[in-house]
Amino acid sequence: MNEYEYNRMLDDIAWVMEDSAQDNVQSATVLRMPPRAANDNQIEWPLLPFPDGWTACC
Repeated sequence: MNEYEYNRMLDDIAWVMEDSAQDNVQSATVLRMPPRAANDNQIEWPLLPFPDGWTACC
C-alpha cells in the first residue's frame, strides 16, 4: 500500500465517521400495526335493540 492509497483510506474512514454522512442515509420505514385488543375476536356483533319502553343512558 503506497502513501496515496493510505491517505485515501484515511479520508474514506473519516467521511464515514462524520455525523453528517450518516444523515444522508434513508432509514427504513417501519409500519407498526395498532395492538389488538385482548377480547378482539374479529366479528361484528349484531345490533340488539332495546325492548319497547326501555331506555339507556351513559
